[in-house]
Amino acid sequence: MTRRNLIAGSMGLAAGAATGLPFLVPKYDRDRRPPRSRVAILHADTYSERLEGDLMNGLRLFNLDVRGKTVLLKPNLVDFSPGAAINTHPLLVVAAAQCFRQLGAASVTIAEGPGHRRDTEWVLRETGFRALLDEQRIPFVDLNRDELAKIKLRANYTGLGYLWLPRTVFQSDFVVSMPKVKTHHWSGITLSMKNMFGVVPGAKYGWPKNVLHWRDIESSIVDICATVPVHFVIADAIVAMEGNGPLAGTSRAHGKVVLSDDPIAADATCARLMGFEPERIAHVRETAKFLGNAAPELIDLLAHPITSPETPFRTAPEFEYLRVR
Repeated sequence: MTRRNLIAGSMGLAAGAATGLPFLVPKYDRDRRPPRSRVAILHADTYSERLEGDLMNGLRLFNLDVRGKTVLLKPNLVDFSPGAAINTHPLLVVAAAQCFRQLGAASVTIAEGPGHRRDTEWVLRETGFRALLDEQRIPFVDLNRDELAKIKLRANYTGLGYLWLPRTVFQSDFVVSMPKVKTHHWSGITLSMKNMFGVVPGAKYGWPKNVLHWRDIESSIVDICATVPVHFVIADAIVAMEGNGPLAGTSRAHGKVVLSDDPIAADATCARLMGFEPERIAHVRETAKFLGNAAPELIDLLAHPITSPETPFRTAPEFEYLRVR
């Protein structure tokens, strides 16, 4: 065991004692943190046709090379309620698809396994996704019903050991998590890492992915993100959600899109933009020990600086401790 892993284990003891989670010793395969991570905060006030140009300018800051690669965009597509900011907006997702096509991707596919509705086609239709996908000829894969492979987990916080996961995800060269920025009544926030719950198939594990909740939602987030590759993040905070998210909260105009080559850096940055302390969020704190960077001194901001809101996002009462005092 290296000195760095030993320190991580000691920190895990403190985190476990503070949160009640089973983070007592390192339970991951190895330390995969990059030396530094990059984040770009873009300003965007509305969902419009301008998004594609603004997003392309942001993507170019990262010098991404996706030429000839298969790109998978994984939005947050949970359910539909008229006027509610539940899902990643379809105009942003389609703009991302067009950008990756322009950057030379061999193919771009959108894939999701909605967590609440068994009828994915109904969710696509009601949210406006289906019409846009058909118009732009962008394929969609329902991860709830995709062909599965038994995948050994690269971390073991849940004790599950393995999960049956969609082949489409692991056969893609470049996976992009596209969350809707929201508070969450079970995990505090739901951002790029929590968004990956959608790759766990409902046809195998139930709706809303009940096995993951029974095994502890924070531990499940860590195990999934240690195992499922997330190469890039495009987070929708143009209109976010606060309060009793992820479904029953209140819409909040935030005017931002957050890009990153590190999901931990992305979520830590989004948390700060929401007025939260990232180190108080259990799954962010734990993955920052071995998977990515949450500390601001290890994150290069490529566009706008982080500006904390005058009023932090409202949370469920049990998560008020996340807010900067």
